[in-house]
Amino acid sequence: MKISVLRTSVILLTAIIWYSTVSAQDVPASENRIVAGIPVNYDEAKVGSYTLPDPLVMLNGKKVKNEKMWYKKRRPEILNMFYEYQYGKVPEKPKDMSFNLFDKGTPALDGKALRKQVTVYFTKDTSDFKMDILIYLPANAKGPVPLFLNFSFSPNAAVANDSGIKAGTMWGRDGKRVPVSRTGRFGRMNITQFLDEGIGFANICYGDIEPDFAKGYKSGIRSYYARPDTTYPAPDQWGAISAWSWGLSRAMDYFETDPQIDAKKIALFGVSRLGKTVLWTGARDTRFGMVIASCGGEGGAAISRRNYGENIDHMTHPTRYFYQFAGNWRNYKDDFSKSPVDAHMLVALMAPRPLLLQTGDTDYWSDPKGEFLAAVAAEPVWTLLGKKGLGTTVWPAAGTPILYDLGYYMHAGGHGSMPTDYPVFIKFMKMHFFNLK
Repeated sequence: MKISVLRTSVILLTAIIWYSTVSAQDVPASENRIVAGIPVNYDEAKVGSYTLPDPLVMLNGKKVKNEKMWYKKRRPEILNMFYEYQYGKVPEKPKDMSFNLFDKGTPALDGKALRKQVTVYFTKDTSDFKMDILIYLPANAKGPVPLFLNFSFSPNAAVANDSGIKAGTMWGRDGKRVPVSRTGRFGRMNITQFLDEGIGFANICYGDIEPDFAKGYKSGIRSYYARPDTTYPAPDQWGAISAWSWGLSRAMDYFETDPQIDAKKIALFGVSRLGKTVLWTGARDTRFGMVIASCGGEGGAAISRRNYGENIDHMTHPTRYFYQFAGNWRNYKDDFSKSPVDAHMLVALMAPRPLLLQTGDTDYWSDPKGEFLAAVAAEPVWTLLGKKGLGTTVWPAAGTPILYDLGYYMHAGGHGSMPTDYPVFIKFMKMHFFNLK
């Protein structure tokens, strides 16, 4: 019975990840034009006109003229608006957090790697609120190495063909945990491509932190912090994305203690809703040295004021993903232009650290052009801080990466990342972490 529930969960998860591989030009007539009873626009002529808030103009109307004004005034101003209006506020680092490094360095992957595994306990009571981190380091490393941190839909045991990985559990739709199966290839990663380049690989399953369904707040980390007199987080308090992001910050707390990992050179990667999560995490936690956000779309890297593909109304509808955001974000479902924030401001919060936005040219639902336009609008912040943005306002063709301090890469295809994307990710990491242009 438990295995049946697990297989059903995996099938549902696969559908979520790869749903709607549809995009901005020549949208197939078969594409769904109604979602949750709400029309979906795929016509550029009907996007409508919009004006983006200037990321370098403060709420009092003053222009940001130098780095000091950005770091001391405007950046905190933007960050606080995202906390309040879109993602929700998060607790501080827990005082009773602890780490259990139960696998201190075991040879693995045919001798190419040293495998480490650590359980991060979020609370003093270590029974329920915790996450496991799976780490592979190059076996021949002479010192601390950069790390590609895969924030994943997949439990750790499903990421590699390695019987030494702790089995773990995942959430069933009934709010209970079920055992993870090691069979099948869903979620498997080509880890050696990173190791061969002197880069470590780590995996965290998002479900360890918070379940990904509407009633998940009753079981995940948000339940621990919930006030006894409340039944749901307040409108400005954390949705699931902020909960997942909070957990990633706790992973960084561990990485800073590990002498084999260069904690200043961690590239945080996630796809779809986890693309939104890693972008938000990089914005709010500047310890992450790089973010590679895949197909973050609406609520992530795509301009919300562009009425194209998924929009705020779709995303926050009571039958869909409202639980991933602060309740306040639903206030802008009827007029996207009234939102105090938009994707270009989120992108700008990563500056001056390297950011790569990866998408697909047929991922119409996620609006790949909207992600490009967000990067263009955020570029003045990189310029102010002495870094290089995209350097163009011309949307590049699929397969043409733009890799500077701010990068954009669109593969030919749909939602998610493809095996051919990872060499681009590795190149971006080597450019900035190994100074190899």
